[in-house]
Amino acid sequence: MFGTLDVSASALRAERVRMHTIANNLANLHTTRDESGEINPYRRRTVRFQVGLPGVRGSRQGVHVEQVVHDSSPFPKIYDPGHPEADEEGYRLTPNVHPVVEMVDMLETTRAYEANLTAMEATKGMITRALGLLV
Repeated sequence: MFGTLDVSASALRAERVRMHTIANNLANLHTTRDESGEINPYRRRTVRFQVGLPGVRGSRQGVHVEQVVHDSSPFPKIYDPGHPEADEEGYRLTPNVHPVVEMVDMLETTRAYEANLTAMEATKGMITRALGLLV
């Protein structure tokens, strides 16, 4: 029974990382410069999950974050010739973050988190009832 709790706990940790990544994407929706001030739009990040517990070779239970990767989709161009970040043709690059996509991902992440909390509560209830039978 405790293995079930471990599986749900691993999923909660993974979904927390995913939610943080989505929040970071939304926070940088309009970021067009890097830390050094150079024109370099923020590139959207996504989370890759992998089956198994981290550090446990051959584990097929649970899930963990394999890595957070950059979305390779092209940066949208906006025609704005008067903008200081515009190129010679009058276009400027903007981050490849789409708020609607991020909100849908956030809802999906929230639902997955809630489902794992429910599974943990059900498991905890079964453990409590099983221990009650022993007493």
